[in-house]
Parts: sequence; structure tokens; C-alpha cells
Amino acid sequence: MAELAKLVEELSSLTVLEAAELSKMLEEKWGVSAAAPVAVAAMPAGGGAAAAPVEEQTEFTVTLTGAGDKKINVIKEVRGVRPDLGLKEAKDLVEGAPQNIKENVSKQEAADIKAKLEAAGATITVK
Repeated sequence: MAELAKLVEELSSLTVLEAAELSKMLEEKWGVSAAAPVAVAAMPAGGGAAAAPVEEQTEFTVTLTGAGDKKINVIKEVRGVRPDLGLKEAKDLVEGAPQNIKENVSKQEAADIKAKLEAAGATITVK
């Protein structure tokens, strides 16, 4: 039972992107789909709640949680991602972490922004 509790803790710490990737990997490995069959949808409310299909998130928010020790590089990357910000605004955003870098972006754009900022030394979360 302790192993299951440990597994639950590890799964709870996954980001949205990691959880989506895990779901796809399990679907491929087990040859199943996350879509609920029609018969399950007709079940009484007691059992149907757990089997309800999960809608995939389409809009994400990229949040800077820490600048790391290479703050200047992070500021440069923030300005690259957000060209509407001047140097002072980008610096204030980085120093005021946690701050949202971009909101309502696609999954691919969020992953690209995360990769760029993490390469510069920042800590990023995607929600």
C-alpha cells in the first residue's frame, strides 16, 4: 500500500504537459483510448462520474517561478518571447517571480517558451 501512496505522490507532481504525455504513452502501450465508450456514458451517476471523458486543455499559461542564477539571460529570453516589453518591464517581471509570461497560448507555443526560458536558466511551470 505504501508503494501505491508513493506512486500517487509522484503522479500528483507532474505538470499538465507531462501528464498528457503519460496518458498518450499509456494509451499506446495498452492499446486503449481515453474516450469513454457509449455504454459507460449511460451508467448511473454513481459509476459514470469516474469514467467521464477528460477534455484536453487547449490553452496554457506559462509562468516564471524563478530566474535562477543567470538572470540577465532570462531577461533577454523574456524580451524575445514578449517583444512588447521594454528592458525595465522584462527585468521587473523576472525579479517579481512568480509571474505569468504568456497566457492563453497553444500547447506547442507553451512548450517552446518553456524550453527557451529553461535553457536560459529559469524555472518555468505550464498550467
